[in-house]
Amino acid sequence: MRLTVAAVGRLRGGPESDLIEEYASRIRGAGRAVGVAAFDISEVEAPKSLTGEKRQARESELLTAATQGARRIALDERGDVLTSADFAARIAGLRDEGAGEIAFLIGGADGHHRSLAPDMRLAFGRATFPHMLVRVMLAEQIYRAVTILAGHPYHRA
Repeated sequence: MRLTVAAVGRLRGGPESDLIEEYASRIRGAGRAVGVAAFDISEVEAPKSLTGEKRQARESELLTAATQGARRIALDERGDVLTSADFAARIAGLRDEGAGEIAFLIGGADGHHRSLAPDMRLAFGRATFPHMLVRVMLAEQIYRAVTILAGHPYHRA
C-alpha cells in the first residue's frame, strides 16, 4: 500500500521541511513491516488569479486529480477527531480492505470545496493550524500509526 500526502501549496525549505523529511524517512523504513510500500508528498498549486469559491473548487479538483484511485482522507476541521490508536486502526482497516493507496488531502487556506468527496474527514482538533505545521503533524501521526501497527514502542499510550 502507498501512502500519499497531497497538499495545496509548495513547501519551502526550513524547519518544517526538515521535520517532514525526517518523518518521511522513518515512515519509509518502518512501513514495510506493516505493508506500506511507499510514502510520497504531492503538491498542487491553484492559479493565483482565482479567488474565493472558484479557487477552493479548483484546488479540490487538483487534489482529486492527483489522487486518482486512492482512498482519500481529507484534513478538515469538521472531521473526525481520533486518538492515535484509532487513526492507526483506520489505516489498517483500509489496508486490510485492499486499498492500494491512501491519500491524505490538505486543502488551501480556505479549506476544501463542498464538491470534494473524500472517504473520510479527519481533524486535528477544532483549532486552526498553519498548513505547513499540519503537514508536519500529519507526517508524525502517520509515522506513529505505522509504529503502532508494527508493535514498536514509539507510541506509549
